[in-house]
Amino acid sequence: MINWVALSVFIFFFLVVTVVGFLAARWRRGDLNSLNEWGLAGRRFGTVIVWFLLGGDLYTAYTLVAVPGLVYGVGALGFFAVPYTIFIYPLVFVLMPRFWKICKENGYITPSDFVEGQFGGKTLALVIALSGILATMPYVALQMFGIAVSVAQMGINPEIALIVAFVILAAYTYTSGLRAPAMIALVKDAMIFIVLIAAVIFIPIALGGFGAIFHAAQAKGVTDPAFHFTLAPAQFLPYTTLALGSALALFLYPHALTGTLSSASPEVVKRNASMLPAYSLLLGLLAFMGFMAIAAHVVPPKAYGPNGIVPALIAKMFPSWFAGFAFAAIAIGAMVPASIMSIAAANLFTRNIYRPYIRPNYSAKEETTVAKIASLVVKLGALLFIIFIPTTFIINFQLLGGIIIIQTLPAVFLGLFTKWLNRWALVIGWVVGIASGIYMFVAAHNASIYTFVIDGHPYGIYSALTSVVLNLVVGVVLTPVFRSLDLQTRRGEARAEA
Repeated sequence: MINWVALSVFIFFFLVVTVVGFLAARWRRGDLNSLNEWGLAGRRFGTVIVWFLLGGDLYTAYTLVAVPGLVYGVGALGFFAVPYTIFIYPLVFVLMPRFWKICKENGYITPSDFVEGQFGGKTLALVIALSGILATMPYVALQMFGIAVSVAQMGINPEIALIVAFVILAAYTYTSGLRAPAMIALVKDAMIFIVLIAAVIFIPIALGGFGAIFHAAQAKGVTDPAFHFTLAPAQFLPYTTLALGSALALFLYPHALTGTLSSASPEVVKRNASMLPAYSLLLGLLAFMGFMAIAAHVVPPKAYGPNGIVPALIAKMFPSWFAGFAFAAIAIGAMVPASIMSIAAANLFTRNIYRPYIRPNYSAKEETTVAKIASLVVKLGALLFIIFIPTTFIINFQLLGGIIIIQTLPAVFLGLFTKWLNRWALVIGWVVGIASGIYMFVAAHNASIYTFVIDGHPYGIYSALTSVVLNLVVGVVLTPVFRSLDLQTRRGEARAEA
């Protein structure tokens, strides 16, 4: 049954952000036939805009539904997302201003541009580009999943809603480029904060206070063997490695680097590294909604399982008009990162696959046109994913995406400080990392934690972290071997001064 009140509010706010998305083409005007303008907004965003852009980019609709869903399903382990979004930012403060400066000085738009400049050759740049695209595609699909969960709660056919959302998203991204999600992020973050503040104040009051919520969660741990109110000893290592591996991977994703490169200066990047931890407060409150759902005796929808728990909780605890507002916030929270992700993947395809391997000599206008078309293909692929692939498989693909993207760490992060590594050693290290990561993922029955048994004791470790260590060891060991065989690479062209 359709909830017409909630749907009316939802449509109103969705139309507002659609208008904002198209108007963004006129904001801080630039030549949108240039990839630097369309894909990076001319690198002119200041501190406030970048803060909202990266916040909207990194804290996605999937975060809004999956983190509390994980807490609802397994308990304390789901809170790993909170510490990793805290200790990533010291790394961002150290690494990203340097990355921004090198890319600005050399006209780089993608991490593959940067890697090719540092180490030379197109092969390493190609595997970095493929990693970024493969890791991004299911991530975009999961933004569509966030929209589907929200609209389904209002009684709407999610497939029809997703097609409409795809058309709107594709249209304003094609027209306005990165400016569209930057403007919409201002609206999205304001709406999300309103929803969370209301949830943290009114839901505990309705449920008898925070004590009652914690008591309900603790009681579930007694009856559900899969749920732990506090971490079990066997979860200490998985929790720690999940947090560390996720932190190392976060700013390797193309959309995070694209948002960073849109900054006006290294100082803007540093200020945002200092300010973005404020979003971790939002994330902690959001995760806590998993416990609220337990106390409210919310039953997750069968089609989406625990990942549908937040919309179900909102529908139960709030009046229809506010539920519509909250569902719109979740859906808009999907549009922002989906836009940036598709732009970032399109930049990688255009600069590092189409140009070197398909059409080396093209105009700036053709480059941007190809990127726009590629962004449409990425979004269309994500739409087909979410419509035709079972949801469980899509979520598994996203977990695999984290294992894939972290394999770019040696080339991108170490490349900021040294050119000593041999590019072929890095390529072979990447192959070893990808192969070992996929093996552990499959062996763990499509889960991100692989258990090693050493001297009869099990040790569960996030596969992304284990595989990238193997990747790095291979790269470091093979570099002197290749050098001794006179397989030197040419020196990179980029300037690495801080």
